[in-house]
Amino acid sequence: MAMQDDVAGENIEKLNENLAKVEQLSQRLIQALASRNPANPTLNSPSQELFAKAASSYWTEMLENPGKIYEKQLEYWGKSVRHFVDAQQLMLRGDAAELEDTADILAGDKRFSNPLWKTHPYFRYIKEQYALNAQAIQNAVGDVDDLDPKEKRRLDYFAHQIIDMMSPTNFLGTNPDALERAVQTEGESLVKGLENLIADLEANKGELVVRLSDDTSFELGKNIATTAGDVVFRNRMMELIQYAPTTEEVHATPLIIFPPWINKFYILDLKEQNSLIKWVTDQGYTLFVVSWINPDASYAEVGLEDYIEEGFLTAISEVKAITGQKQVNTVGYCIAGTTLHLTLALLDKRGDKSVKSATFFTALTDFSEQGEFTPFLQDDFIDGIEEEVSQQGLLRSFIMSRTMSFLRSKDLVYQPAVKSYMMGETPPAFDLLYWNGDGANLPGRMTMQYLRGLCQRNEFIEGGFKILGETLHVSDVKVPLMAITCETDHIAAWKDCYRGFQQTGAKDRTFIVSESGHIAGIVNPPSKKKYGHYTNDDLSVPADGWIEGAKFHEGSWWPRWEAWLRKRSGKMIPARQPGDSDHPSLAPAPGTYVRIKASDGF
Repeated sequence: MAMQDDVAGENIEKLNENLAKVEQLSQRLIQALASRNPANPTLNSPSQELFAKAASSYWTEMLENPGKIYEKQLEYWGKSVRHFVDAQQLMLRGDAAELEDTADILAGDKRFSNPLWKTHPYFRYIKEQYALNAQAIQNAVGDVDDLDPKEKRRLDYFAHQIIDMMSPTNFLGTNPDALERAVQTEGESLVKGLENLIADLEANKGELVVRLSDDTSFELGKNIATTAGDVVFRNRMMELIQYAPTTEEVHATPLIIFPPWINKFYILDLKEQNSLIKWVTDQGYTLFVVSWINPDASYAEVGLEDYIEEGFLTAISEVKAITGQKQVNTVGYCIAGTTLHLTLALLDKRGDKSVKSATFFTALTDFSEQGEFTPFLQDDFIDGIEEEVSQQGLLRSFIMSRTMSFLRSKDLVYQPAVKSYMMGETPPAFDLLYWNGDGANLPGRMTMQYLRGLCQRNEFIEGGFKILGETLHVSDVKVPLMAITCETDHIAAWKDCYRGFQQTGAKDRTFIVSESGHIAGIVNPPSKKKYGHYTNDDLSVPADGWIEGAKFHEGSWWPRWEAWLRKRSGKMIPARQPGDSDHPSLAPAPGTYVRIKASDGF
């Protein structure tokens, strides 16, 4: 008995020591928050007008059909009271294991996998009341009938954000996993959690961006982005990397990949086993990849015209000079695919035949349907972004990162935050998540051109997008084209990509839908034999008709694309080493621009 008392005393003493460390860490927390330069407050939530419209619609319904509203309210009140009574009885018995779980809305939700959510009366009561509240909110939003469809979609999105935010798993006192860990570790998990929180704040100058990966586990050029090559050209917008050949002969026509500048290019070169860059060189191509600058406030006035002229057109010109070829093949990924469309339309207007073919990875051109980004592409948010970039010169990376994360808030915000800050766990060493956290800033002028002209006004599809002295339309894109889209892509939905692709002016067009999403559907090496893809030569039908008539193929789309590309890449010639006398190596791949952190720019 005395020994047990001694052990208990030691545990209490250790717990008190750890709690004292929490107090000490509080000073670091205050200092981290003091350096914060917050985003424009209008970006934190929609305008109050949205909620006012919803409330007006709800009360109008109540006046016109009070029975329906009262019925819903009484049902909610009745369930809550019965739930409270049941909880009182369970507290007296001290066990809830024999009862069925009535929180249907949470069925299969991994956040509530701890057995205590079912067996412990306290946690069971909290979980089921949360489920009742969540269902009531969803029902109330569902009953709002007379909102514009876009406004209804926004209301539904923000209602779900509230539901996810208020989950009891997000709070220490109502999370049995976090409480158990705190007791088991004598409070050390809370100390580590606070250290993780402070480290994330310090890394982002006071802004809370949840770290998804252990960034100490990766080093560019060492165990990530390791394919051999050299930077052979550099200007203020980009570094041009030429990759070393791995075959004795290569196709005469070089290939240039333009990755998105919202993220870093090495998503295509995470490791040798899944590197598209390595795979392309292994197939016998002279490959160039653009690595974009991570801009600071001095790039405030840089626009899409600068990305086109100093990025796309300059890269094409330099590659032609290095290889001695009159034409190049091109790839554009995400926003770079959208801008490659613009570049091709501009070249058509100028009568320039420098591009032999173009491949688009998850590239949107028709924004008439805004998909999951609908909540963020309305005037209240875009006005807020405009104020933000006018003040900062940039759309800072953490704002874009936060927006993307909240599209999947349970998986990319709350659960990682709980594990890191409440459980004290170190984030996993996962290369994809490391890349995801290595974001980029966007120049202010370019941001507004993209959001106002392309996304909101859909000018490239409608009356034409004016840039560099020309009015460009998607129908001006006429070179041979292939589009790769992804079945579950929530950023560039394949049906939206298809609709824009249909409107291009090319006679030679191939459209593919890969299984999986925005990243995994593209980074899909044949060796994995993981995701298949769909093809259909008939591009005259709507998207639903296309997929109904499509043929499914096992395995990656990479070999199919390479066979298409091979036909447009000329004869085989001796392999080229990176650069030439006019283009000496400026740095080994992956270069210097890719190492610039977004937080360096603000």
